[in-house]
Amino acid sequence: MFELLNIHALKDNYIWLLRKGAFAAVVDPGEASPVLEVLTREKLSLIAILVTHHHADHQGGIADLLVQYPAAAVYGPEKESITGLDHPLSGGETIVFPELEGIFQVLAVPGHTLGHIAYFSAEAGVLFCGDTLFTGGCGRIFEGTPAQMFDSLARLAALPEQTQIYCGHEYTETNLHFALAVEPGNRRLQKRVDEVSVLRAKGLPTVPSMLALEKATNPFLRCHVPEVIASARVHGAVSDDAIQVFRALREWKNTF
Repeated sequence: MFELLNIHALKDNYIWLLRKGAFAAVVDPGEASPVLEVLTREKLSLIAILVTHHHADHQGGIADLLVQYPAAAVYGPEKESITGLDHPLSGGETIVFPELEGIFQVLAVPGHTLGHIAYFSAEAGVLFCGDTLFTGGCGRIFEGTPAQMFDSLARLAALPEQTQIYCGHEYTETNLHFALAVEPGNRRLQKRVDEVSVLRAKGLPTVPSMLALEKATNPFLRCHVPEVIASARVHGAVSDDAIQVFRALREWKNTF
């Protein structure tokens, strides 16, 4: 099956490159130059570009990549403006890359943007979720509603717990500082904060993360936990309803 490479881009973005043999695909290329550098150095042929949503830091490199690799297919949300899009997706589709031995299910995960999608490979146990689920947190709600984002996160949380989470940014350390404010009694979270601090001090990435770890430490996946509910009530939740808890947490995080 394909190998995964981590490409740093812009300030804190991650571009994910899938490779097998001489073929490659990339996920959310916010800029072209670091991708072209890897493709050239490794003598790889780009066959596909997968985009989760329309924000420039996730698709800004597509035009330049297509200049060098005009045959590359561009997959992305049909409801959003994506450069070069020729394989529009809305969720529920299965896409296959024989050259990479990769099969992906497309999941609709609106909230951050209305058309946001994610790509899940059950065979590889990987999820490319853009700016919906972050390691230790979740994306801001720019276009959707809290209920939409809550439902999208619940859809992702229902995947197998061994799934590796490949999100779009290196936000883990700051996300976990907020998580600890929400749930200071969570011992696994306390341990994770220490582990991430060591990694970041060495300049090492904290992504990917396992879904089981997210469910144990990410407050946005823990809106049913009494300590999380209590913190949300202090910060504006009007009831113990999970969506109301989530809404209060997301608004608190916006100003944290």
